[in-house]
Amino acid sequence: MSEDQYPDPLDGAQLDTLAIRAGIARSGEGEHSEPIFATSSYVFDSAADAAARFAGEQPGNVYSRYTNPTVRTFEQRIAALEGGEMAVGTASGMAAILSTCMALLKAGDHVLCSRDVFGTTTNLFARYLGKFGVQVDFVPLLALNQWRAGVRPETALLFVETPSNPLCEVADLSALATIAHDAGALLVVDNCFCTPALQRPLALGADIVIHSATKYLDGQGRCVGGAVVGAAEQMTEVLTFLRTCGPTMSAFNAWVFLKGLETLRLRMEAHSHTALELALWLQQQPQVQRVYYAGLPDHPGHELAARQQSAFGGVLSFEVRGGREQAWRFIDATRIISLTANLGDAKSTIVHPATTTHGRLSPEQRAAAGIGDNLIRVAVGLEHPDDLRTDLQRGLDATV
Repeated sequence: MSEDQYPDPLDGAQLDTLAIRAGIARSGEGEHSEPIFATSSYVFDSAADAAARFAGEQPGNVYSRYTNPTVRTFEQRIAALEGGEMAVGTASGMAAILSTCMALLKAGDHVLCSRDVFGTTTNLFARYLGKFGVQVDFVPLLALNQWRAGVRPETALLFVETPSNPLCEVADLSALATIAHDAGALLVVDNCFCTPALQRPLALGADIVIHSATKYLDGQGRCVGGAVVGAAEQMTEVLTFLRTCGPTMSAFNAWVFLKGLETLRLRMEAHSHTALELALWLQQQPQVQRVYYAGLPDHPGHELAARQQSAFGGVLSFEVRGGREQAWRFIDATRIISLTANLGDAKSTIVHPATTTHGRLSPEQRAAAGIGDNLIRVAVGLEHPDDLRTDLQRGLDATV
């Protein structure tokens, strides 16, 4: 029996195995670790061969703006983890959102976007898509009646992130998928906070999944990148946009993300375990007004998150008593947790959303999204929980 007659050994494989093995195509060198193909272009056997490659009549690499073996390995692996037909790697998470919109929307189309999304995502939809004739309305993530009422005949896309940034609200993906599909629209889900290790939106009815690979897919804050996952029909359009416009993932960054994926589930479980421990502890502190984390039994989205997710993730937010002064005092008093807006790192990070990640929003937009001046977001890393608790206590002491 020839090798291509054997069944695919990864058919039915578990996520841990796919995260390590999917997408591997060894070269003639027989390497065990995936190679970095640091090349901008590729050599063709003949002029006819070159013409066939450029025309798409023959498979093979053309130019690393849109075909690179290392990036392709990453794309195939993240597609396998999400259960999608195809993935496209991009230069950043925002490039993934932009590429999706530019590839699949046209002037006159309408988008419904959750108002509970990352601040830069809000700016992309509110400030830039309108320049190209795309209309956007923002609705509360949890208000399914407003999603239904907001749909128009020209609605082409519904966009959500769940859990949301930074308040950790949980969208009902199956219900939103029904609303989208009844309207002939696509449901696009930013799965950055959970990753496929904890949540698989495509299995819940979503059409497209967006990732900022910069976050948990990398896991150590080393590189910037993004990914779009979905059906081949839509992803081919996204890839065509990359070919033309160039928001491309580099081969080196793709290789880093591949190494990150190998430990994804183990890291996500550890992030989730410590985040829940700290959220429960913060709830008991008199200086804390409210904690936002779906793992807490009294969180409004707890039961839904327990159904959609295998764990609750590593990001939590909380309000300190007082205002911006108290929040800044808290942040400045910490000594272990890093003051940076990134998340998904092995190192825990802390940030004041109202003046950083959501600082470019108007006060009215921040108020509508529930982001107050006393809100603090912590992305829990992989340090020992006791040390993180001690550092958070420093912050609490500074607010008194």
